[in-house]
Amino acid sequence: MRYGEGLLEEVRRRTDLVALLGRRVKLVRKGRVMWGCCPFHPEKSPSFKVENERRLYKCFGCGQGGDCFKWLMETEGMAFPEAVEKLAAEAGVELPKWSPEDEARESRKKSLYEIIELAAQFYHDQLFADGGRPARDYLKGRGLDGTAAKQFRLGYAPPGNNALIDHLTAHNITQDDMIEAGLARPAQDGRPMRDFFFDRIMFPITDGRGRTIAFGGRGMAPDAKPKYINTGETPLFSKGSQLYNFQTARAAAIKAGTIILAEGYMDVIALVRAGFAHAVAPLGTAFTEDQLQMLWRSAPEPVLAFDGDDAGRKAALRAAHMALPHLKAGHSLRFAFLPQGEDPDTLIAHQGAGAMAGLIDLAMPLSELLWRNETEGKDFSTPERLAGLEHALREIAQQVGDPQIGAYYRDAFKEKVFATYKRRAAPVPGRSPRGEPSRGGYGRTRFTPRPLPGTPEALSAAVRQSRLVQAGGAAARQVKEAELAGLLWEDPQIALNHAEMLAELPVADPSLDRLRAELLNLAASGSSLEKAGVHTHFARLGLAEFVARLAPRTHLPDGGPQEAGTAEDDPEARFLRAAQDLRELADGPSEHNRLLGSRKARHDGDLRR
Repeated sequence: MRYGEGLLEEVRRRTDLVALLGRRVKLVRKGRVMWGCCPFHPEKSPSFKVENERRLYKCFGCGQGGDCFKWLMETEGMAFPEAVEKLAAEAGVELPKWSPEDEARESRKKSLYEIIELAAQFYHDQLFADGGRPARDYLKGRGLDGTAAKQFRLGYAPPGNNALIDHLTAHNITQDDMIEAGLARPAQDGRPMRDFFFDRIMFPITDGRGRTIAFGGRGMAPDAKPKYINTGETPLFSKGSQLYNFQTARAAAIKAGTIILAEGYMDVIALVRAGFAHAVAPLGTAFTEDQLQMLWRSAPEPVLAFDGDDAGRKAALRAAHMALPHLKAGHSLRFAFLPQGEDPDTLIAHQGAGAMAGLIDLAMPLSELLWRNETEGKDFSTPERLAGLEHALREIAQQVGDPQIGAYYRDAFKEKVFATYKRRAAPVPGRSPRGEPSRGGYGRTRFTPRPLPGTPEALSAAVRQSRLVQAGGAAARQVKEAELAGLLWEDPQIALNHAEMLAELPVADPSLDRLRAELLNLAASGSSLEKAGVHTHFARLGLAEFVARLAPRTHLPDGGPQEAGTAEDDPEARFLRAAQDLRELADGPSEHNRLLGSRKARHDGDLRR
């Protein structure tokens, strides 16, 4: 329903904004206004102002501001009509009367809510009855005890065709109402009406207000088809416009600053029990536009956590392309891929919640997922192939609905093509990116970006079997390895771009070897190697002292400061040169002396020029 501005202003006038915001923010009066620390970003001194007279709040640090309706939308993830209804009820403002048709429709919905609630309680009771033992044993095998079953109000639909029908009939519910609520299948083909769910573990699905509106059921029989089934479309429920656990997750998401979309019910339950209260899941359908908007009302960059197999990768790509036309300033998606063969439940059980937190922290941006999909495992060693790549990337950018964001995508893709395939064709005259002789033209432009998890190429033998080589030039090697450690710490993406080279480097320094091992493990798990996320990951592992040793290790190459604009300003070019130097140093004293001699010759030549 649309509400007139006069009605909205009346709700604003009757709402004590200080009292409303004071439920979450400690406010102190200064003059005629109230001040507090902003709930939307960390700060030590108050910059968040609340004015009852103007009926507005504003943070002068991050810019967030609005009225009472905006507050509920931002802090509780409510849609605008929900915020109006809640505040109007609290303020005693009567909302407009509905038409008789509206009233009848709403009354009908209330009746369906009551029927579904009866079913939810029936299923829950059956789980703890004698007949529910097989379901309880299954849940126990998945690590869920009675407390967890009660927390998520899990249930059990008994075998047979009419256990729920008989229960609802005893409560004077008509057969037509059972069918409309999605709890029973109508009689057809000579078969009588029967329960929609039977011999299944039941997961109640709630709406934004916490009311049970539908169910998901997991078959207990080994040959149950399908394994999972949801309530069909009803007046209360549409699979594409709801998310499992959204009602409880959205408040936690606003506090956490992000929200996690997992693949299924059990994934969400495992995540919530491990401390990720801001976890939700779609309901048996591909990720939809309505669900995307629900996530964005709770957090600007939701994390989509998928299995690391082909199916998970395809689901991620579908979600990415679906989101492109709807991108808006400050709102996007990030993607986290679990190791192959793992789901959130098993990962947390085997490695702890910290492992899951690390994957979430290092989730890759939407643009990176699209880039990897177009480039992984492909050969762009000819101008025609490279032109084909650029054409495909332009088409992706054209799908973006916002013109400014689309332009940023085009620019970012151009830079990545240049940095990955054009500049690397000959980073040092006469050399390929790996120190091999250049073949002319585009040089060795075949660069294979790291595949997404779930593919056979996800981790090469060199990465899996990194070796240490101890040889020659100890003092010079120590300086060179310190330089490499600093460069990797300042630009972890280098480890992703040159994983095999990094794995094969003859490293003696334990700090660099530890850094290398952690970066390669993150790369192999499918995590993004953005600097902030990597640093957070090391902090989570309790490696503060180790981090402190690495932080100051960014060294310039031998020879002192470089002129601005030279290749040595680029950390990746410096890394390639330092890696080559380290390999030569590791070959022994003769190579070390040859390297020093070649540098002296270059230096003398520079002086003569």
